[in-house]
Amino acid sequence: MSTTTMTFTRTPAEEATARAMSRRRRVMDQIIRLFCIGATLVGLFFLASILFTLLVKGLPRLDLITFTREFQPTTYGDDTAPLGGLLHAILGTLVQSGMGVLIGVPIGILVGTYLSEYAKGTALGNAVRFVSDVLLSAPSVLVGLFVYQLVVLPTGGFSAIAGSIALAILVIPVVVRTTEDMLQLLPNTLREAVIGLGAPKWKMITLVAYRAALSGIVTGVLLAFARIAGETAPLLLTSFGNNVVSWNLGNAMGSLPIAIYQQANSGFPDLIAVAWTGALIVTLGVLAINITARLFLARRK
Repeated sequence: MSTTTMTFTRTPAEEATARAMSRRRRVMDQIIRLFCIGATLVGLFFLASILFTLLVKGLPRLDLITFTREFQPTTYGDDTAPLGGLLHAILGTLVQSGMGVLIGVPIGILVGTYLSEYAKGTALGNAVRFVSDVLLSAPSVLVGLFVYQLVVLPTGGFSAIAGSIALAILVIPVVVRTTEDMLQLLPNTLREAVIGLGAPKWKMITLVAYRAALSGIVTGVLLAFARIAGETAPLLLTSFGNNVVSWNLGNAMGSLPIAIYQQANSGFPDLIAVAWTGALIVTLGVLAINITARLFLARRK
């Protein structure tokens, strides 16, 4: 049994053309790589500059007073005046962000589950997904204005409840997108196996699908919390801010973003220093939440 070997030969002109094309590809590859590296370095430079500025200006006032005292009025040039703290703002941020998560997360998970498990290919599902995506990219000030018209004006005043509702609206689309994506990653054979054993669909979702997608859903919840923790515009139109510790959800309540905004524009050096410290606290808090989410996801994997 004989085999026939076919060989292809190139003419000198074809060889020269091939070498020229190979050189052009290598040159373009190097140029694109340099552009990518340069863009990465620019981004890292600005990120490092922001973090360095926050550390330099925020660390001097990051002490026990910041976490144990409320806002204190000051007089310009009076070094004996008591320094203000951020206790009211820290507690207000935790309360309003926590309530926003408690309100928004169940709604977001249920909507994401509906889109993934019940509304595939339906007109209603596509409409809900479109509205969720629009809400995900909508400016937060529009959400604050909406809640201002819906809650603040009818009730006759700013309140922590209104602020929590505004933050919950911002949480919902993040959780919807994360839940839908995580559930769609599950293989259909898993669903078919559970249903084939005679389990109803709702049990398949709650006992199997949610457990398999738990890490991704929790990561989405943590990222949603990190997003709303630094929101200022919706809170200015809803909870407005307060300079004392308040547990009355029907009244105005302070928050770190509002405190940063107010004290940075006060014109007093000591309050501006407190504002830098507040910005550092928010940044470190968001960074800690993001790291926790990634570590949780990696451990679950």
